[in-house]
Amino acid sequence: MEIGIIGFGRFGKLLTKYLAQDLKVYVFNRSDKAKEIKENNAIPASLEEVCKKDVVIPCVPISQFEGVLNKIKNLLLENSLVVDVCSVKEYPVELMKKKLPEKVQILATHPVFGPDSAAESLKGAKIVLCKARIPDDLYEKIKSILKEKGLVVIETTPEEHDKEIAKSLLLTHFIGRGLIDIGVANLEIDTEGYKRLVYVLDTVKNDTNQLFEDMNKYNKYSKKIREDFIKSLNKIEERLKKWK
Repeated sequence: MEIGIIGFGRFGKLLTKYLAQDLKVYVFNRSDKAKEIKENNAIPASLEEVCKKDVVIPCVPISQFEGVLNKIKNLLLENSLVVDVCSVKEYPVELMKKKLPEKVQILATHPVFGPDSAAESLKGAKIVLCKARIPDDLYEKIKSILKEKGLVVIETTPEEHDKEIAKSLLLTHFIGRGLIDIGVANLEIDTEGYKRLVYVLDTVKNDTNQLFEDMNKYNKYSKKIREDFIKSLNKIEERLKKWK
């Protein structure tokens, strides 16, 4: 099995690092990163070459996903598998089913880890799978491979994924961005609770603003979660004002 990866940003690089340990991996990136791609035991390739592989994985920002599908839809082989790794699921699944030829297979995934948390190992990391358009035998084979790598596989629907991730990942990023804005940092006089707040900040500080904005824009459940959280804080503030 040969793998084609589109995009060699932080996550594309991480994915290449692990996949190239067992498989032949070809990587396309718009800017020249041939030296770095080779250093990760992969092969620099054109977009056309990448799209002729058995499995094609676009590793691009959510906001660029539709544009990439438009570019690759006529380059893919019949019965090839396109795997998305977006942190939202309803939006990319709908796009892939709409844009990609019927004979192209589709698997929606969300690796719930990143370049920081999985820098040393994938063991114990979580990955979400949503069956979109893929034969049962191929799906089960991929699931078994992921488990053999030490990943915890979570199976769900795109809708349920987006509902849950709006509460977990998106809310964490929302709070983390707020902590960054008010200058939260390590202190000599701290508490265990405060250390956990700093940890929240550390989990999001290296992610791009584009990722943060895209996760909120393309998850239709995120707005209500943010609004409910802000309402809760406002209620607490109003109670405090009454205690003066």
